[in-house]
Amino acid sequence: MRKGYYEDITTFLVKHTFHTRFFLSRLTRKSKIAKKIIDRLLFQDDEIFVLPNRNTVNKNKTSSTISANIEINQSFEKDDSEFVPSEIIKTVIKQASDIVIMNKCLCRSSNDCQDYPQDFGCIFIGPASRKIASKYGRRATVEEALEHVDLADSYGLSHVIGRNKIDTVWMNVGPKEQLLTICHCCPCCCLWKVLPDLNDDISDKVMRLEDVEVHTIEDNCKMCKKCLGDDVCFGDAISLENGKVTIDQSKCVGCGHCIQKCAFDAIELTYTQKSVDAVLNRIDELVDYKN
Repeated sequence: MRKGYYEDITTFLVKHTFHTRFFLSRLTRKSKIAKKIIDRLLFQDDEIFVLPNRNTVNKNKTSSTISANIEINQSFEKDDSEFVPSEIIKTVIKQASDIVIMNKCLCRSSNDCQDYPQDFGCIFIGPASRKIASKYGRRATVEEALEHVDLADSYGLSHVIGRNKIDTVWMNVGPKEQLLTICHCCPCCCLWKVLPDLNDDISDKVMRLEDVEVHTIEDNCKMCKKCLGDDVCFGDAISLENGKVTIDQSKCVGCGHCIQKCAFDAIELTYTQKSVDAVLNRIDELVDYKN
Protein backbone atom coordinates (compact mmCIF):
# COMPACT_ATOMS: atom_id res chain seq x y z
CA MET A 1 0.00 0.00 0.00
CA ARG A 2 1.38 3.43 -0.96
CA LYS A 3 2.44 5.55 2.01
CA GLY A 4 0.40 8.59 0.96
CA TYR A 5 -2.73 6.49 0.45
CA TYR A 6 -2.23 4.87 3.85
CA GLU A 7 -1.86 8.27 5.54
CA ASP A 8 -4.99 9.63 3.81
CA ILE A 9 -7.08 6.71 5.07
CA THR A 10 -5.69 7.02 8.59
CA THR A 11 -6.27 10.76 8.77
CA PHE A 12 -9.87 10.30 7.64
CA LEU A 13 -10.45 7.68 10.35
CA VAL A 14 -9.07 9.88 13.12
CA LYS A 15 -11.03 12.98 12.12
CA HIS A 16 -14.37 11.30 11.45
CA THR A 17 -14.68 8.45 13.92
CA PHE A 18 -14.46 10.14 17.32
CA HIS A 19 -18.08 9.35 18.11
CA THR A 20 -17.62 5.70 17.14
CA ARG A 21 -14.47 5.28 19.23
CA PHE A 22 -16.09 2.95 21.75
CA PHE A 23 -17.46 0.73 18.99
CA LEU A 24 -14.06 0.59 17.28
CA SER A 25 -12.37 -0.13 20.59
CA ARG A 26 -14.67 -3.08 21.27
CA LEU A 27 -13.81 -4.43 17.81
CA THR A 28 -10.20 -4.82 18.93
CA ARG A 29 -11.41 -7.35 21.51
CA LYS A 30 -13.78 -9.17 19.17
CA SER A 31 -11.63 -9.47 16.05
CA LYS A 32 -7.93 -10.22 15.70
CA ILE A 33 -7.95 -8.65 12.24
CA ALA A 34 -9.62 -5.46 13.49
CA LYS A 35 -7.19 -5.30 16.39
CA LYS A 36 -4.20 -5.60 14.06
CA ILE A 37 -5.47 -2.91 11.68
CA ILE A 38 -6.52 -0.41 14.37
CA ASP A 39 -3.30 -0.94 16.29
CA ARG A 40 -1.20 -0.32 13.21
CA LEU A 41 -3.17 2.72 12.08
CA LEU A 42 -3.49 4.52 15.39
CA PHE A 43 -1.40 3.05 18.20
CA GLN A 44 1.74 1.51 16.70
CA ASP A 45 4.81 1.96 18.98
CA ASP A 46 2.84 4.15 21.41
CA GLU A 47 3.96 4.61 24.98
CA ILE A 48 1.96 7.04 27.11
CA PHE A 49 2.08 7.88 30.81
CA VAL A 50 -0.81 9.25 32.87
CA LEU A 51 0.02 12.00 35.36
CA PRO A 52 -2.51 13.08 37.99
CA ASN A 53 -3.53 16.66 38.55
CA ARG A 54 -1.42 18.57 41.08
CA ASN A 55 -4.44 19.13 43.33
CA THR A 56 -5.10 15.37 43.33
CA VAL A 57 -1.65 14.65 44.73
CA ASN A 58 -1.67 17.40 47.32
CA LYS A 59 -5.26 16.93 48.48
CA ASN A 60 -4.30 14.71 51.42
CA LYS A 61 -1.00 16.45 52.19
CA THR A 62 -0.27 19.27 54.57
CA SER A 63 2.42 20.75 52.33
CA SER A 64 2.19 21.59 48.64
CA THR A 65 5.66 23.04 48.23
CA ILE A 66 7.18 22.06 44.90
CA SER A 67 10.81 21.41 44.04
CA ALA A 68 11.64 20.83 40.39
CA ASN A 69 15.43 21.04 40.05
CA ILE A 70 15.73 17.80 38.13
CA GLU A 71 17.34 16.76 34.86
CA ILE A 72 16.72 13.83 32.56
CA ASN A 73 18.78 10.71 33.37
CA GLN A 74 19.39 11.96 36.89
CA SER A 75 17.65 10.93 40.06
CA PHE A 76 15.48 13.38 41.93
CA GLU A 77 16.64 13.64 45.51
CA LYS A 78 13.73 14.27 47.78
CA ASP A 79 14.11 16.86 50.53
CA ASP A 80 11.40 18.35 52.69
CA SER A 81 9.43 19.38 49.61
CA GLU A 82 6.91 17.37 47.64
CA PHE A 83 7.56 16.82 43.94
CA VAL A 84 4.22 16.34 42.23
CA PRO A 85 3.99 14.25 39.04
CA SER A 86 2.77 17.12 36.86
CA GLU A 87 6.16 18.78 37.45
CA ILE A 88 7.54 16.08 35.16
CA ILE A 89 5.89 17.97 32.30
CA LYS A 90 7.58 21.21 33.30
CA THR A 91 10.96 19.51 33.46
CA VAL A 92 10.51 18.32 29.88
CA ILE A 93 9.23 21.70 28.65
CA LYS A 94 12.26 23.53 30.04
CA GLN A 95 14.54 21.44 27.81
CA ALA A 96 12.58 21.98 24.59
CA SER A 97 12.90 24.63 21.89
CA ASP A 98 10.05 23.52 19.62
CA ILE A 99 6.72 23.97 21.41
CA VAL A 100 3.20 24.30 20.02
CA ILE A 101 0.03 24.89 22.05
CA MET A 102 -3.12 23.77 20.29
CA ASN A 103 -6.03 26.16 19.77
CA LYS A 104 -8.56 23.68 21.09
CA CYS A 105 -8.92 20.20 22.53
CA LEU A 106 -9.92 17.73 19.82
CA CYS A 107 -11.74 15.53 22.33
CA ARG A 108 -13.68 18.26 24.15
CA SER A 109 -14.65 20.09 20.97
CA SER A 110 -15.72 16.86 19.24
CA ASN A 111 -17.80 15.94 22.29
CA ASP A 112 -19.11 19.51 22.77
CA CYS A 113 -17.90 19.47 26.39
CA GLN A 114 -19.91 21.67 28.74
CA ASP A 115 -17.84 21.20 31.89
CA TYR A 116 -14.30 22.02 30.77
CA PRO A 117 -12.99 24.60 28.24
CA GLN A 118 -13.04 23.36 24.66
CA ASP A 119 -10.46 25.95 23.61
CA PHE A 120 -7.84 24.62 26.04
CA GLY A 121 -5.64 22.39 23.91
CA CYS A 122 -2.71 20.00 24.15
CA ILE A 123 0.98 20.87 24.03
CA PHE A 124 3.24 19.31 21.40
CA ILE A 125 7.01 19.32 21.68
CA GLY A 126 9.80 18.31 19.33
CA PRO A 127 11.02 19.00 15.77
CA ALA A 128 7.86 17.51 14.20
CA SER A 129 5.76 20.18 15.94
CA ARG A 130 7.18 22.72 13.46
CA LYS A 131 5.02 21.05 10.79
CA ILE A 132 1.75 21.58 12.67
CA ALA A 133 -0.50 23.86 10.64
CA SER A 134 -1.26 27.25 12.16
CA LYS A 135 -4.99 26.49 11.98
CA TYR A 136 -4.42 23.87 14.69
CA GLY A 137 -2.03 25.63 17.07
CA ARG A 138 0.51 28.36 17.75
CA ARG A 139 4.20 28.40 18.49
CA ALA A 140 4.83 29.02 22.19
CA THR A 141 7.68 29.95 24.50
CA VAL A 142 8.80 27.85 27.44
CA GLU A 143 7.20 30.35 29.81
CA GLU A 144 3.86 30.19 27.99
CA ALA A 145 3.88 26.41 28.06
CA LEU A 146 4.67 26.33 31.78
CA GLU A 147 1.75 28.68 32.45
CA HIS A 148 -0.44 26.40 30.33
CA VAL A 149 0.38 23.43 32.58
CA ASP A 150 -0.48 25.47 35.69
CA LEU A 151 -3.79 26.45 34.13
CA ALA A 152 -4.54 22.81 33.32
CA ASP A 153 -3.98 21.95 36.98
CA SER A 154 -6.27 24.78 38.05
CA TYR A 155 -9.01 23.40 35.78
CA GLY A 156 -8.72 20.00 37.47
CA LEU A 157 -7.43 18.23 34.36
CA SER A 158 -5.16 15.20 34.51
CA HIS A 159 -2.28 14.85 32.07
CA VAL A 160 -0.88 12.31 29.64
CA ILE A 161 2.62 12.51 28.18
CA GLY A 162 4.41 10.33 25.68
CA ARG A 163 4.52 9.15 22.08
CA ASN A 164 1.07 8.93 20.52
CA LYS A 165 0.70 7.97 16.86
CA ILE A 166 -2.84 9.33 16.62
CA ASP A 167 -1.48 12.86 16.94
CA THR A 168 1.08 12.46 14.16
CA VAL A 169 -1.71 11.10 11.95
CA TRP A 170 -4.51 13.62 12.36
CA MET A 171 -2.11 16.55 12.03
CA ASN A 172 -0.13 14.83 9.25
CA VAL A 173 3.26 15.42 10.89
CA GLY A 174 6.12 13.15 11.81
CA PRO A 175 8.13 11.16 12.38
CA LYS A 176 6.53 10.02 15.63
CA GLU A 177 9.97 9.85 17.25
CA GLN A 178 10.12 13.66 16.99
CA LEU A 179 6.73 14.55 18.47
CA LEU A 180 6.01 14.45 22.18
CA THR A 181 2.35 14.69 23.18
CA ILE A 182 1.24 16.42 26.37
CA CYS A 183 -2.54 16.29 26.78
CA HIS A 184 -4.70 17.74 29.53
CA CYS A 185 -7.63 15.40 30.03
CA CYS A 186 -11.09 15.88 31.47
CA PRO A 187 -12.93 12.85 32.88
CA CYS A 188 -15.89 13.19 30.53
CA CYS A 189 -14.53 13.54 27.00
CA CYS A 190 -10.99 12.20 26.83
CA LEU A 191 -10.19 9.72 24.07
CA TRP A 192 -8.60 7.42 26.64
CA LYS A 193 -11.96 6.65 28.21
CA VAL A 194 -11.93 3.85 25.63
CA LEU A 195 -9.22 2.03 27.63
CA PRO A 196 -11.58 -0.56 29.19
CA ASP A 197 -12.89 -1.45 25.72
CA LEU A 198 -9.53 -1.82 23.98
CA ASN A 199 -7.65 -5.06 23.52
CA ASP A 200 -5.14 -5.41 26.36
CA ASP A 201 -2.17 -5.25 23.98
CA ILE A 202 -3.25 -1.73 23.02
CA SER A 203 -4.54 -0.45 26.36
CA ASP A 204 -1.31 -1.54 28.05
CA LYS A 205 0.46 1.19 26.08
CA VAL A 206 -1.22 3.73 28.37
CA MET A 207 0.38 3.43 31.80
CA ARG A 208 0.25 4.95 35.21
CA LEU A 209 3.47 6.02 36.84
CA GLU A 210 5.52 3.20 38.28
CA ASP A 211 4.79 2.64 41.98
CA VAL A 212 1.71 4.88 41.92
CA GLU A 213 -1.20 3.54 43.94
CA VAL A 214 -4.73 4.84 44.35
CA HIS A 215 -6.50 3.35 47.33
CA THR A 216 -9.51 3.95 49.51
CA ILE A 217 -9.55 5.08 53.13
CA GLU A 218 -12.54 3.12 54.39
CA ASP A 219 -13.02 5.07 57.62
CA ASN A 220 -13.53 8.28 55.62
CA CYS A 221 -15.94 6.87 53.04
CA LYS A 222 -19.54 8.11 53.37
CA MET A 223 -20.80 6.00 50.46
CA CYS A 224 -21.78 9.04 48.40
CA LYS A 225 -20.83 6.93 45.33
CA LYS A 226 -19.72 9.93 43.29
CA CYS A 227 -16.50 8.10 42.42
CA LEU A 228 -18.60 5.41 40.71
CA GLY A 229 -20.01 7.78 38.08
CA ASP A 230 -19.54 7.10 34.37
CA ASP A 231 -17.50 10.29 33.89
CA VAL A 232 -14.88 9.60 36.53
CA CYS A 233 -12.55 6.64 36.12
CA PHE A 234 -10.55 6.24 32.89
CA GLY A 235 -9.85 2.58 33.51
CA ASP A 236 -13.23 1.45 34.86
CA ALA A 237 -11.29 0.41 37.94
CA ILE A 238 -13.76 1.47 40.66
CA SER A 239 -16.61 -0.77 41.75
CA LEU A 240 -18.84 -1.49 44.72
CA GLU A 241 -18.11 -4.87 46.25
CA ASN A 242 -19.62 -6.19 49.46
CA GLY A 243 -20.82 -2.71 50.34
CA LYS A 244 -17.36 -1.15 49.93
CA VAL A 245 -15.78 1.01 47.24
CA THR A 246 -12.99 -1.05 45.68
CA ILE A 247 -10.22 0.01 43.28
CA ASP A 248 -8.81 -2.61 40.93
CA GLN A 249 -5.09 -1.80 40.76
CA SER A 250 -4.69 -3.78 37.54
CA LYS A 251 -7.08 -1.38 35.77
CA CYS A 252 -6.27 1.91 37.53
CA VAL A 253 -4.14 4.30 35.43
CA GLY A 254 -3.64 6.81 38.22
CA CYS A 255 -5.54 9.72 36.64
CA GLY A 256 -6.82 10.77 40.06
CA HIS A 257 -10.24 11.97 38.92
CA CYS A 258 -11.89 9.85 41.60
CA ILE A 259 -9.95 11.76 44.26
CA GLN A 260 -11.22 15.08 42.96
CA LYS A 261 -14.79 13.77 43.02
CA CYS A 262 -14.55 12.64 46.64
CA ALA A 263 -15.50 15.32 49.16
CA PHE A 264 -14.50 13.23 52.18
CA ASP A 265 -10.80 12.45 51.49
CA ALA A 266 -11.70 8.77 51.24
CA ILE A 267 -9.40 8.10 48.26
CA GLU A 268 -5.67 8.75 48.24
CA LEU A 269 -2.89 8.64 45.64
CA THR A 270 0.64 7.76 46.66
CA TYR A 271 3.86 7.48 44.64
CA THR A 272 7.62 7.22 45.15
CA GLN A 273 10.78 8.76 43.74
CA LYS A 274 11.04 5.71 41.49
CA SER A 275 7.89 6.87 39.69
CA VAL A 276 9.42 10.20 38.77
CA ASP A 277 12.84 8.94 37.70
CA ALA A 278 11.51 6.10 35.56
CA VAL A 279 9.12 8.17 33.44
CA LEU A 280 11.59 11.02 32.88
CA ASN A 281 14.25 8.67 31.63
CA ARG A 282 11.78 6.79 29.44
CA ILE A 283 10.45 9.95 27.79
CA ASP A 284 14.01 10.89 26.91
CA GLU A 285 14.34 7.55 25.08
CA LEU A 286 10.96 7.77 23.32
CA VAL A 287 11.18 11.17 21.64
CA ASP A 288 14.01 13.39 20.43
CA TYR A 289 12.62 16.70 21.66
CA LYS A 290 15.51 18.53 23.34
CA ASN A 291 16.81 21.91 22.21
